[in-house]
Amino acid sequence: MVRYKFFLLLISSLMVTLLTIASPDILDEASEAYRKGDYKKSIELYEKVIAEHLAKGEESPELYYNLGNAYFRDNQIGKAILNYNRALLLSPGDSDIRHNLRFANTRIEDKIVPSNRFFLADWFNSIQNLFNSNTWGIIAIVLFFLFLGCMSIFLFVRILWMRKSAFYTGIVIFVLVIAANVFAFNQKNVRIHRNSAVIMAPAVSIRTSPDPNSKELFQLHEGTTVRIRKTDGDWYEIEIANGSVGWIPKDYIEII
Repeated sequence: MVRYKFFLLLISSLMVTLLTIASPDILDEASEAYRKGDYKKSIELYEKVIAEHLAKGEESPELYYNLGNAYFRDNQIGKAILNYNRALLLSPGDSDIRHNLRFANTRIEDKIVPSNRFFLADWFNSIQNLFNSNTWGIIAIVLFFLFLGCMSIFLFVRILWMRKSAFYTGIVIFVLVIAANVFAFNQKNVRIHRNSAVIMAPAVSIRTSPDPNSKELFQLHEGTTVRIRKTDGDWYEIEIANGSVGWIPKDYIEII
């Protein structure tokens, strides 16, 4: 039943009409190939459109999402997870992207239990991920004007209860302005300094140092998401969700 619902979600969510920035003919062809089950052709066409946009410095969450769906239907789970993550990076509040990413992650071999984190950190991230950096920026601007309105009432209105209400409301709004700016900055920073990646190889050894002859710590498999800590030549030092750290050749992962 879950697979059937997921399949319907994949079909219904090919959001071609949203992609006004791309060539309608190519997108129609990609969508048609997807509906006919020709996922490899659909992948090829979506990849072509995405490459054209990247050449212009543009990215679209809808394109990455549709490409992720095509990769998933073609049983390329690593590539599907990579593109769902890229879509989520641009549109963190999209529930469809998050749902498909969660479902795709159930298909990977590595079942890593995340290390315990302070509950406020999860709460903070859940709020931050409601919107992308642009939306948080707009919210911050609107709240700032509301703050100015409250301060104007406090300074120029002589009615005592209105001045008190404006003062305390202004304090709350000012805190929200700061929070919205912090969320906007963090979201923008994540997009610019991308330090997450997905394992692309069927299996790869994680080693103690950037040397193929060093000791193997553990293995990771296709689709597992990692965080890049630093780089050394052709190697990345990575960290997985449970906090384990090791080195991996760059060729085996792709940055989100």
